[in-house]
Amino acid sequence: MRQGRTPTRVVVTGGAGFIGTHTVRALLAGGAAVLVIDDLRHASDAGLDDAAELAVIDVAAEAALHAIVAFQPDAVLHLAAEGGVLRSWREPVASAAANVLGTINVLAGAHAAGCPRVVMASSGGALYGNTDRLPTPETEAVAPRSPYGASKHAAEMYLETFRRVQGLSTLALRYANVYGPGQDGTGEAGLIAITCHRLLDSSPPQIRGDGGQSRDFVYVEDVGTANLLALAGSLEGAVNIGTGNPASIAEVVALLTRLSGSDLAVEHVALPDGEVRSSALDTGRASAELGWTATTALAAGLTRTWTAFQDARHIDGPADALPLVMSGTAGGAPREAG
Repeated sequence: MRQGRTPTRVVVTGGAGFIGTHTVRALLAGGAAVLVIDDLRHASDAGLDDAAELAVIDVAAEAALHAIVAFQPDAVLHLAAEGGVLRSWREPVASAAANVLGTINVLAGAHAAGCPRVVMASSGGALYGNTDRLPTPETEAVAPRSPYGASKHAAEMYLETFRRVQGLSTLALRYANVYGPGQDGTGEAGLIAITCHRLLDSSPPQIRGDGGQSRDFVYVEDVGTANLLALAGSLEGAVNIGTGNPASIAEVVALLTRLSGSDLAVEHVALPDGEVRSSALDTGRASAELGWTATTALAAGLTRTWTAFQDARHIDGPADALPLVMSGTAGGAPREAG
């Protein structure tokens, strides 16, 4: 692993969100001072640790740049984004404003503050598109199938430009599908969280299309570990953060339904345009150069996630432990958000 220095002052954009709250908690536990910049539109139910400083600002606003400069960080973790493939087709300008302009603003703020390191959350599945090369390495050609994927590609180009011209050390973490406790299950993205909410509401779980689509699901705490290693390291460019072990949508929904004890039949709905059929990320570079490997098996992660959603609703119900090996995921980890 290319080792840098552990940052002591970190700005986390989107730090009040799903992945952000997990990472901020870990940064604070390690002794870092943390400024969270978040407009709170997608704040996690888990809540932000009180030890973090919070600036309620849109990441693309000039005030966010000023907040970065005033805090004088030695690293920035840029998680703030407008996610969702379907939403990006309905609102492509809004998607670009958040994901592209927001990234430019963060990079400009880091440069103005003299901050040497910026790590950004990107998306593996949205960038690689319908490639036949699975698991997919970082060398695969980028071919996004949605405005969301295109916006993440553009944001990565800005990272590279600031690295090459301004001397910033930048890294894009291409997440697979991140999942876990605290994820918002009320929107259009996040299969596992959405399914948990539906099952807790005694509504039938939904599957888009036939359910044969496969995804690389990675648990949020594993992603948090990758974020910390990336902030402390000096690896640049782009690196996949996933498991390399895909699971089908139908298989995941069936496992969650079993955990819930529900006997409701699956409801199939139309498959949206641009849906990627199969996605799995080659994590060889993350292992060799970042020193990171996902460690949470999908069945174990789903059990923890279901239990957390259930506890949050104060509902008692069956949640029998799943076997810790499932087809196609032995030795892997899960996730849901990329």
